[in-house]
Amino acid sequence: MSRSVWAWVKVLGGLAILGALVWRLGTGAFLDGLAVIDGSTLLAALGIGLLTTVLSAWRWCLVARGLGIRLPLRGAVADYYRALFLNAALPGGILGDVHRAVRNGRDTGDVARGVRAVVLERSAGTAVFVVVGLSVLLVVPSPIVPRNQLVEAAAAVVLAAALTAALVLRARRGRGRSPVTRALGAAAADIRRGLLARHVWPGILLSSAVVMAGHLATFLVAARAAGETASFARLAPLMLLALLAMLLPLNIGGWGPREGVTAWAFGAAGLSASLGLTVAVVYGVLAFAASLPGAAVLLVRWLRPAPPAREEPPVAEPLPHRVAVSVAA
Repeated sequence: MSRSVWAWVKVLGGLAILGALVWRLGTGAFLDGLAVIDGSTLLAALGIGLLTTVLSAWRWCLVARGLGIRLPLRGAVADYYRALFLNAALPGGILGDVHRAVRNGRDTGDVARGVRAVVLERSAGTAVFVVVGLSVLLVVPSPIVPRNQLVEAAAAVVLAAALTAALVLRARRGRGRSPVTRALGAAAADIRRGLLARHVWPGILLSSAVVMAGHLATFLVAARAAGETASFARLAPLMLLALLAMLLPLNIGGWGPREGVTAWAFGAAGLSASLGLTVAVVYGVLAFAASLPGAAVLLVRWLRPAPPAREEPPVAEPLPHRVAVSVAA
């Protein structure tokens, strides 16, 4: 029951934000966001989406191999595209990742390990995104967020990371047998092998940084398509705030907080709040278009006939005792 209630809270929260935006700014910003998209804009979004999806799938492969899961890159890219499409098309924004985790776990014969690989991969990408985003906001002057609030947010992130590391390290060293201790110990082992291994963490940092740059590039394409001519240096803090808002769970396929924060940020920076909403709408449409290859993956796998079940070779029955003795003789 609690999961069902939380699912409704997320959907209703996203609807409430979108409804408030329509009430304050009208429907014109949403319609303008659909009208300004042309073929070149879509092609740019598809190209950026291809790069970010391949790198995200590579990050997943690195984490999975660190946990002992064999995951070819080609199949990982297809599965990642499918997950992105389901995330964008279904409420909540995570159902595609849930399907990806369970499907990969069943294919490899270890559902629990497959789920842990996806959780670690998404957590690593989110952690790098938050750290880099807050660092950029601290360095680049922002007219909408006071520096002291950014320092407080960064301190909170560092404190949470330090507390988590302390708990994990204590569980690793401890010898208790409580369920919590065992769970923390297992998590520490997964993090050590799947994220912090010498052959894993450089690729995770690189791929996560490039994926973040790809999201910023898509936002810039959306801003230019909407008619915003401000420099990238001025738009970067606004776009980072909008992307960080996408981490909030109150959304419908990613829609909700992103549009609200973008409209507020553009208005607070002296730009038009309505234009900010249009930019967010264009970004949402471009992100959905970039995930459409995942629909093709779903269709192909749905139409593909199931592979025939492998027939087990017959088990040879043991020879009777007397025959075995005679043969040996």
